[in-house]
Amino acid sequence: MTVIVYIALGSNLDDPAIHVRRACQELGALPQTCCLQYSCLYQSTPHGSSDQPDYINAVAELETELPPNELLSMLQALEQSHGRVRTGEHWGPRPLDLDILLYGDQQIDGPDLQIPHPYMAERAFVLYPLAELVSDLNIPGFGLLSELLQSCPAEGLEPLNDLRN
Repeated sequence: MTVIVYIALGSNLDDPAIHVRRACQELGALPQTCCLQYSCLYQSTPHGSSDQPDYINAVAELETELPPNELLSMLQALEQSHGRVRTGEHWGPRPLDLDILLYGDQQIDGPDLQIPHPYMAERAFVLYPLAELVSDLNIPGFGLLSELLQSCPAEGLEPLNDLRN
């Protein structure tokens, strides 16, 4: 059975736009998975410590047959292949960050995986690219994406270009 999944992509080290573009291609190459579409690139100010470079962000829409935890493992392996080392520091600089935002309409609250992503409703760098892909989305536990956008200003977020260019 296939499910629609939304993945947030972010990078702020080592030519971040290249990391995000390459990761979008690699997401579509995961087993039992295809990339349906992705947003344009956005530049955003860092969340957490401001003593780091700005981020490049995007959101990808995938169709997959992978179970959530298996998908998470593959995303973490993809991050590592881009040079990510998990230090335990939240919101620090990184060459690639991949987060499962939504996995169909499932709600998962496990020690290693929470879906919908628990902070997505507070993050313009997630909501605005997501709205490019699916504006009428109802996010389990959060409500309508259109309403979340109204309470999440786009300050510090700048659309850059089409991801495919």
